[in-house]
Amino acid sequence: MVWPFKPNFRKQIARIEITGAIAGATRKRVLEALKTLEERKFPALLLRIDSPGGTVGDSQEIYSALKRLREKVKIVASFGNISASGGVYVGMGAQHVMANPGTITGSIGVILRGNNLERLLQKVGVSFKVIKSGPYKDILAFDRELTEPEQSILQELIDTSYQQFVQTVADARSLAVETVRSFADGRIFTGQQALELGIVDRLGTEEDARRWAAELAGLDPEKTPVYTFEEPKPLLSRILPGSRQASSGLGAGLGWVEFEVSTSGLPLWLYRP
Repeated sequence: MVWPFKPNFRKQIARIEITGAIAGATRKRVLEALKTLEERKFPALLLRIDSPGGTVGDSQEIYSALKRLREKVKIVASFGNISASGGVYVGMGAQHVMANPGTITGSIGVILRGNNLERLLQKVGVSFKVIKSGPYKDILAFDRELTEPEQSILQELIDTSYQQFVQTVADARSLAVETVRSFADGRIFTGQQALELGIVDRLGTEEDARRWAAELAGLDPEKTPVYTFEEPKPLLSRILPGSRQASSGLGAGLGWVEFEVSTSGLPLWLYRP
């Protein structure tokens, strides 16, 4: 049966939520939602961000997609409890940014961590024999210390990634690069401080951001409905709604461990408290 009345997406605001650490799954979901949003010709997007950041490449791809989309769609980013590091980077893809006064944001910078288990391995009598094609093929190996040349290579990598971050913020917020560098040292700050620094445009709630998006699109902020692109739920929580709450804490913990393991040795735009 064909439904005779198709929803008029031109009279609605789209809403996409980015929560938790940004990685491949987040990128895939958000990019698919942005594609659908464009196809359905939504006039505005409310982008809710509650994230400490995440992987560099995934954050860059989401930002690039938002930057392309904003030529056709009004985009307002709303920073929630935390929008730090890669969360800030993604938010730079919006034309306008709003944060709560107490939002934790900032942490503009890059971090790369590896594990050195050399002393532990020596105690248990375990060692590794490595055959490699070049001196740096096993850089950040967990069974030995970094050499000075390796430290230099990794520092150059981090500096390049950092410069990309700083330049993007400077361009998006119409700030001088040196101005951004003055506070892009990894520190965190509140939404109120972010407003003073020029990272956000206004202070307010997600509801305030929704009304702003409606106004920018020439829609009535009192009556315009919001269409939320929902994150797919696990099958179990769809069948047994009560199981979702019971397993949410465990699932979040396991998800974070999985993220830590999968990103070990990668440069991250991530706030690590």
